[in-house]
Amino acid sequence: MVFNIENALIIMSVIIGIILILLLISGNIKEYISREFYSLGTLNQLKVCGRKANKAIDESIRKLCEIDDKMSVFKENSEISKINQYAGKQSLIVSEDTYYVIEKAIKYCMLSEGAFDITIRPIVALWGIGKEDVRVPGSSEIKQKLKVVNYKDIVIDKNNSSILLKNEKQEIDVGGIAKGYAADQVRDIMIKNKIKSALINLGGNIFVIGSKDDGNAWTVGIQNPFKRRGEFALTISVINKSVVTSGNYERYFETGGKKFHHIINPSTGYPSESDIISSTIISDNSIDGDGLSTGTYIMGVFKAMRLIEEMKGIDAIFITKNKEVYVTSGLSGKVTLTNNEFVYKNSI
Repeated sequence: MVFNIENALIIMSVIIGIILILLLISGNIKEYISREFYSLGTLNQLKVCGRKANKAIDESIRKLCEIDDKMSVFKENSEISKINQYAGKQSLIVSEDTYYVIEKAIKYCMLSEGAFDITIRPIVALWGIGKEDVRVPGSSEIKQKLKVVNYKDIVIDKNNSSILLKNEKQEIDVGGIAKGYAADQVRDIMIKNKIKSALINLGGNIFVIGSKDDGNAWTVGIQNPFKRRGEFALTISVINKSVVTSGNYERYFETGGKKFHHIINPSTGYPSESDIISSTIISDNSIDGDGLSTGTYIMGVFKAMRLIEEMKGIDAIFITKNKEVYVTSGLSGKVTLTNNEFVYKNSI
């Protein structure tokens, strides 16, 4: 080929075109699209990287709203509300989503030996924590409501996807596990849309997809339960994992110099007084983290550690009242203390 000015210009144009295409592709990969919205009773954020980011976010929001409509105890026509309305009278055929969540919830009620119990709704309503009519109920009121708290009274029929509560005045609330299911659904939508990197934050239920755009693992901060929001006790590095935390700092009220938080012990009807004040579960599926974080919080550190160590693919971080940090064996090298007030109690 004879190189002249015309040929040189042609070659230069081709090279510039290739560079521009590469830059555009690179930009599509590295640029995160972030959107905040309200659903499931909380503020959510999706931070997504990929050419189909907007499509994936739109699909995710629609799915979250659908789950909220089916499972919110605060919506009169939700499937959960109807199950409660029919308590002691008849079963209700529910959607695949709702049946799956209740079935998984029962599993974690059993594993935690009732420390996590989705029939706790009558006691939660009695306290009203997070509402204007919040109060400390009388012991006789609590004793009366405790009579209908028993997850073993939930009858499920896989043949027709029906749910029945055996006794009148029983009520279920899947708020302690539905966000985990929702996060898993969003993850699946992201994967379907070929999203390689994303941060799913459903009111503190975190799920990270892939690594960050620079190839490094995501760093998730674990709230310091003694400080205001945004101050961390430690951080954890994760890829393709769910991180769910239950803590006494999330919702509470104070009266008479005493703090009452929202994590109610189903066996007493009062806020949990175990040695754990922050329970974080790291898992492949967020529904598992949601189902386990509340139960382990109530169980106490030693029973909780034994339970999680026996579960494949699930790890935990527990912070106690004495600022001791317990970490399961699968998290070796992935946890970093960021506040010297806390100390590891077990080896990692």
